[in-house]
Amino acid sequence: MPTGKVKWYDADKGFGFLSRDGGEDVYVRADALPEGVESLKSGTRVEFGIVQGRRGDQALQVRLLDPVTSVRRSQAQARRKPPEDMVVIVEDLIGLLDSLGEGYRHNRHPEGKQAKVTAQLLRRLADELD
Repeated sequence: MPTGKVKWYDADKGFGFLSRDGGEDVYVRADALPEGVESLKSGTRVEFGIVQGRRGDQALQVRLLDPVTSVRRSQAQARRKPPEDMVVIVEDLIGLLDSLGEGYRHNRHPEGKQAKVTAQLLRRLADELD
């Protein structure tokens, strides 16, 4: 089966193009994507079958070769919290970090529990921003 990378894909329109390794670009429609996959991220490595369409080669039965996390990440981005909710989270986190900074200014490390909670909150915010 041929392999290549996603050149671009428009989920709203339901089609895009794959760059075949050592060959021409191949048209891909939404119905050729694996079950549960609604979009493709540019640069994702794929394997696919080819059929001759009216306007050239068309991909069939696309299989993702890159980890699926990149696809899940784009789905997570679609489920982001509304900005008005994020304002509260970010402002609270800034206050927490200010208090940690004050402790460091007085040559004190945060207590273990406070450090762990802060690290968890920062990771969650990073995931939300990613």
